[in-house]
Amino acid sequence: MQHIFSLSYKLFRNLYFRLKYFLDTYFCLILFYLNKVTHKGIKTKGMPKVMVARGGFFSIGKNFRINNTINSNPIGCVQPCMFFVDSKAKLVLGDNVSLSQTAIVCHENIVIGNNVKMGGGVCVYDTDFHSLDKNKRTTIADDFANKKMAPVYIKDNVFIGANTTILKGVTVGENSIIGACSLVSKNIPSNEIWAGNPARKIKSII
Repeated sequence: MQHIFSLSYKLFRNLYFRLKYFLDTYFCLILFYLNKVTHKGIKTKGMPKVMVARGGFFSIGKNFRINNTINSNPIGCVQPCMFFVDSKAKLVLGDNVSLSQTAIVCHENIVIGNNVKMGGGVCVYDTDFHSLDKNKRTTIADDFANKKMAPVYIKDNVFIGANTTILKGVTVGENSIIGACSLVSKNIPSNEIWAGNPARKIKSII
């Protein structure tokens, strides 16, 4: 009897999520349309958060896949993917990009290449968000006006482990791998494995 109940439950769960993910993709397409996001096809599980300011640009290549729920990527991250593109900023994602519960905040320029995979909870920032000068953080206007920004480039075939943070001004070279829970504040050459806080080279990829 327990076996029958278990099979029935799993069948119902499978049908439920198939329908839900179909609807998620439909409503995500509407959300992207309203934010003027250009794309060549998406597949989503759950709904992302998308905010593109007036004058911002957000482009996505082919075969874009995102997980936004703990059911679609059960590793403990509960937040959805979040994309923020500021006014006059440019966010470009290449073909075959796969993201899970990822936050990308673009105040200037972020370019992600083809065949890039990011694990759950990865954050990519091209800004410090606030001024590093204590005297310029006393007012909101001065604080934001004096924040530092620098482009981020993540090249083709990069894999970034869960809960990693990529900071402003960083370039990650082709085929490189970044271990989980790393903090990346400087450039990573192609064909290398890095990990840690701050991230450091572990070894080259042969």
